[in-house]
Amino acid sequence: MASAPHKKSPPLTKRELEVLVWSSKGLSARDIGQMLDIAKRTVDEHVQTATRKLGAANKTEAVAIALRERLIDGVPP
Repeated sequence: MASAPHKKSPPLTKRELEVLVWSSKGLSARDIGQMLDIAKRTVDEHVQTATRKLGAANKTEAVAIALRERLIDGVPP
């Protein structure tokens, strides 16, 4: 398990948070991209950036951290 996020890590952008919320609902990057009218690759980049900022090992852990830290509440915007 990765270490907890550093307090000095940059905040997540609105889009990074939005992608994590939809990911928490089980949507694929392709589905999220279609919903948000962005490319799947762009969704993947947002997930990777959020994962790195949160100090997570993968998307699942990033979602768990975001939920635990109350950065997202699991309800789509």
